[in-house]
Amino acid sequence: MSAPYPKAAGQGLAACDTCAKVSPVLLGRCPRCGSPLHLRKAASIQNTMALMIGAIALYIPSHLLPIMTVVELGDVTHNTIIGGMMRFWNTGAYPIAIVIFAASILIPLLKIVALSWLCAAAAGWTHPSPTMLGRIYGFTELLGRWSMVDIFVVGILVSLVQLGNYMTITPGPGALAFAGVVMLTMLAALSFEPRLLWDRLDELPAEPSPHTTKPTS
Repeated sequence: MSAPYPKAAGQGLAACDTCAKVSPVLLGRCPRCGSPLHLRKAASIQNTMALMIGAIALYIPSHLLPIMTVVELGDVTHNTIIGGMMRFWNTGAYPIAIVIFAASILIPLLKIVALSWLCAAAAGWTHPSPTMLGRIYGFTELLGRWSMVDIFVVGILVSLVQLGNYMTITPGPGALAFAGVVMLTMLAALSFEPRLLWDRLDELPAEPSPHTTKPTS
């Protein structure tokens, strides 16, 4: 590990979370916009892990409970996320099935795993390279933009089908559980302090450079 770089926190300076102005943390509030100043988010790892545990607790019922209920000419059908994905796949609607799998199953799971791994790195349980940390954190931010695709599709489907007279679609408890998973993972990503990763790396002992020549005896 290379020697630690100079940081604003070491000089008592903090960047405002709202307007990004760098000011002395002793001011307490940003002189530009009045937002509170802090060097690092308080209890970031604890808050992130608590939110992740809640997301994991809702992830299982979000796939076991029906995400929507279809009433067609008196016939009531309850569809889970996996059941709906399989129905689209079996009928040949492969793009829709892939979107449902990616947005409802793969992306939330990957985000939970990535955030848990980042918390482990920030706590010092693992020691990955700085490049890997940056990629994983950027990947987590990218995943968050696609987390509500499935809920968005269900909402559009409900609003369209309600215009008909022979079929009715209503969201089920699985949709609420899945929305809870998405919200909790979003809040977990917001509560996580990525600068803790670099603080932890700076605490590691410096590694010798591979280009350093050994002294001859």
